[in-house]
Amino acid sequence: MDLFSLIACCVVLFDLFPIASAALYNTVIQTNYGPVQGYPAFNSSPTGNLTNWKDITVWKGIPFAATTAGQNRFKPPQAAESWNSTLLARSWGNVCPSATSDSDYTIDEDCLNLNIWSAANSTDAKLPVVMWSYPAASTAADALFDGGGMANKGVVYVNYNYRTGSFGWLALPELSEERYAETGYNSSGNWGMLDQFAALKWIHVNIEAFGGDPDHITVMGQSAGSAATYHILNSPLTEGLIVGAIIESGVRDPHDPLCTSLAEGYATLDASLSVGVEYIEGLNISTLAELRELPMDDLVTSMGTNFMATLDHYALPATYLETLLNGSANNVPVMTGNTKDESGASYGLNITVAEYLADINSTYSGNWTVEFLALYPANDSTTASGAYNSQWTDRSNVGTWLWSQLWATASTNPVYTYFWDHAPPGQDQGAHHESEINYVLNNLYDTDLPWEQEDYVIAAKMNAYWVNFIKTGNPNGGDLTQWNATNTSALVQHVGDGWGAIPAAPAEKVALYKAWFDSLVAY
Repeated sequence: MDLFSLIACCVVLFDLFPIASAALYNTVIQTNYGPVQGYPAFNSSPTGNLTNWKDITVWKGIPFAATTAGQNRFKPPQAAESWNSTLLARSWGNVCPSATSDSDYTIDEDCLNLNIWSAANSTDAKLPVVMWSYPAASTAADALFDGGGMANKGVVYVNYNYRTGSFGWLALPELSEERYAETGYNSSGNWGMLDQFAALKWIHVNIEAFGGDPDHITVMGQSAGSAATYHILNSPLTEGLIVGAIIESGVRDPHDPLCTSLAEGYATLDASLSVGVEYIEGLNISTLAELRELPMDDLVTSMGTNFMATLDHYALPATYLETLLNGSANNVPVMTGNTKDESGASYGLNITVAEYLADINSTYSGNWTVEFLALYPANDSTTASGAYNSQWTDRSNVGTWLWSQLWATASTNPVYTYFWDHAPPGQDQGAHHESEINYVLNNLYDTDLPWEQEDYVIAAKMNAYWVNFIKTGNPNGGDLTQWNATNTSALVQHVGDGWGAIPAAPAEKVALYKAWFDSLVAY
C-alpha cells in the first residue's frame, strides 16, 4: 500500500470510529463502591442535532445503593456492597417492581442503579450535571430518557431507578417506630423519595470522576419525576446539593384541588398509616416481619392501593403552601411549565353541551358556576369541547404562574415558566403529557416517530433553553428568543409552535382563577 492510500485509509477509520483518547470509555472510573468502565454511546452518527457524538460515553446499571429486598424492604436505601473487579457498565440495571410491566426489563428489588452519559474528555472536566427523574410507570432504561442529546451539549446527564407503589411509599405504625428510633422523627413511608435523595448524594460524591462538577447539579423531572424534583428542592435532607430545578408538568397553586390527585399529591401521616394498615390486612398478615418475608410478586399483584408521598415533617418537611411562604431548603432558580393537552385537557375531545355543563357544575360549584360559564361559554358540541379543554389548560397555566408568585414570597431566585403546544408527529393526542421530553433532551434519534425537519429545529431550540438553564440558571443565550422570568405581568414563555412571551391566560380568566383558588383550602 502506498503512502497516499495509507493516509486515505486512516481518514476513513477516523470517521468511522471515535478516537480513544478523546473520551472516557477507555478509562476505568473509580467510584466510592468500586471501579466501572463505560463504552461509546454511539457507533455511528445519530439522526438529528448531535455534533459531539464521538465523545459521548455511557455507563449503565451502576448500583448507588444495596438491594431493597428482605430486611432492607421498607427501609431507607442502604449502602451498596463494594466490588473489586471492574464493573463493565454496558447493560441496564434491574427495574424496580411496579415501575413497568415491560418484559424486556428484569424486574427485581435489587434495582437502585443509575446511568450516566458524559462527553467529557478527562475526569477533571468539571462539566455541569443534570439528574433526571422519570414519570410514573417508567424506568431509567426507557429510550425516551436517553441522555446522549444532553451530553452532546456539554452536560453530564444522569438518570436512575427508584421504588414506587407499596415498595416506595408504604407507611405503617411499626415502620414509624423503626424510623423514630433511628431519626427521632415519627416518619413512615417515602422510601422512594429517600431513594431519590440517595441517588443525588451518590452523584455529588462520585460525578467528578465522570467529568462532572459535584457543586453544579441541577435536578429535573416530568410528572411523577417533577414531584421527585420538587421534593429535592424542598427537603432539608438535600440542602445545598443543587443549583437549580426543572419541574415539567408538576407545580400549581397549592389551593388547586388537583394538587391532591396529580403527581405532586401527598397524604398526611395518619392517612398514609390508615392506607398501610388496610393494605397489609388485605395480604392476610399483621406484622412487619411477615411483610418482609413475602415474595416480591405478592406485593406487586396487590398494587391497587393508591400509595403516595407522606407529609412526615422529615423527608417532606412541610405543606407546599408553608414551603412557599417560609422558603424551601434549596433557594435556587426554577424552570417549570405545562403542555397544552394534559391535566384534564384532551386533544380531539368531543362532548355534548350537557356533559360540559355537568362537569362545570361539579368542578366549580355554587356561584362560581355562573362566573366560569360566562368566560367559558358553550352552545354546541364543538364549543363545549373547546371550552372544556380551554378551562383545563388555563387552570394549569394560571395555577403554575400563581405558584411562581408564591415562590417569590421567600425566594430570591427567579422562576422561568413555559407553555408547550407542539404535537409530535405520528400520534393523535396532541401536545400531550410527556410530549416535550424528546425535544428537551434532544434525543429524537432514539424514539420511533416519523420526525419531520421542523421537529429537529424545535428540539434544537428546546434543548438549548434547557442546557442554558442547567449551565447558568438562566435559559437565555445565543440567538434564542428572550425568555423573561415570571413576573406580575402574568407572561409565560411560549415554546413549541411559537416562541416568546404570552399571557398565562386572558386577564379576566387569570383574575377568576385567582379568586376561585383563594376561596379554597390550601394544600
